[in-house]
Amino acid sequence: MKFTEIKSCYVGPAISPEQFIPEHFFLYLAKGRMNGYDGSQHYTLQPGEYCLVRKNCLGRYNKQRQDNEFEKVIFIFDEIFLKEFQKKHSIQSSESQHFDTFIRLRYDQKVPEFVASLMPYYTGDGQSNKDREDVHREELLLLLLQLQPELSSVLFDFGVPGKINLEAFMNRNFRFNVKLERFAYLTGRSLSAFKRDFKQVFNDTPTHWLVQRRLEEARFLIEQNKQKSTDIYLDLGFEDLSHFSFAFKRRFGINPTELV
Repeated sequence: MKFTEIKSCYVGPAISPEQFIPEHFFLYLAKGRMNGYDGSQHYTLQPGEYCLVRKNCLGRYNKQRQDNEFEKVIFIFDEIFLKEFQKKHSIQSSESQHFDTFIRLRYDQKVPEFVASLMPYYTGDGQSNKDREDVHREELLLLLLQLQPELSSVLFDFGVPGKINLEAFMNRNFRFNVKLERFAYLTGRSLSAFKRDFKQVFNDTPTHWLVQRRLEEARFLIEQNKQKSTDIYLDLGFEDLSHFSFAFKRRFGINPTELV
């Protein structure tokens, strides 16, 4: 199966550039390699593999070109589409099951064959026929549910995150560069309740604690793992290298390059 005439394609609404995942989406990798991270686990997707990325989670992913090529096809399953789909096909809610952020789907030849069948609907710049988008999403979702019915417990759960253990969540997710409102939402709290509970748990403000926790992790990675500042500052939630270096020296009294 060849994908020689397209670049990366998206079907459905645009996905958020943040590391917060607001909607479920299906990802098929045609060329290259993709690495994902959810705060505790690393995932790798090779050409011909596909997965479902779960909403209301924190995650990030990066691409690696192969022979200077990288192509993926993404279907966004937003809540409006899913509710209409559930009503149309009379799907009953199933018992909730635990799934990772990146759900690796069982391989079945029908899936790459379906993706390949969509290629005539895409232009060279990866744009799809807007009139056919919902039809394609519906066909794909019917196929996925036929192959793995247990996915319905993820896709058709429209509840908001419930209140969870704040300390465990923050120690797992401090590396993600998202707003405090996101952290509050994902822990099942209002922003004010999040700040109040955070103070009780960590005896610190969220903003100050996040910076200090990231800097401590940075020092460990540089000293123990011999990693470079340029390779880790983005993964630790810092937006630019100069800010990271300034904060590091302010915290430890030395530049990060002096530890190498």
